[in-house]
Amino acid sequence: MAASKVKQDMPPTGGYGPVTCPAKPVNVPRTGLLLSGYSMFGVGVGLLVFGYWRLFRWNRERRRLHIEELEARVALLPLLQAEHDRRTLRMLRENLEEEAVIMRDVPDWKVGESVFHTDRWVSPLTEELFNLRPREEMLRKKFGFLWYV
Repeated sequence: MAASKVKQDMPPTGGYGPVTCPAKPVNVPRTGLLLSGYSMFGVGVGLLVFGYWRLFRWNRERRRLHIEELEARVALLPLLQAEHDRRTLRMLRENLEEEAVIMRDVPDWKVGESVFHTDRWVSPLTEELFNLRPREEMLRKKFGFLWYV
């Protein structure tokens, strides 16, 4: 294959003609509101004030929603605590029944004897509640939503 011959673009012989510039630059007429510096500054300040007004209004709304959510949690807390207590007592009863079955051949064993020397109610430890259940259930109770770790 033969190489193609490249022709370079060159100025005309004798060069280009002189460039004519007007002695005085042409003034663009000032029309419209946004061409003066003061008007642009005023529009910028106006947008800034409007933005801050919207931000403060949104923060007030967010604060109101947060307070409403906290009030809902406070209202639901007795119900959730009662459900938790019922679940705990049910598990304790099941554990006592299982303990009676397991330790029936041991003499002088008192089923349900407290390890604490008090008459007051002491919330059972997680291990005490879940010791007769599958290990996965105890881990789920102890660590909750940390399943990804």
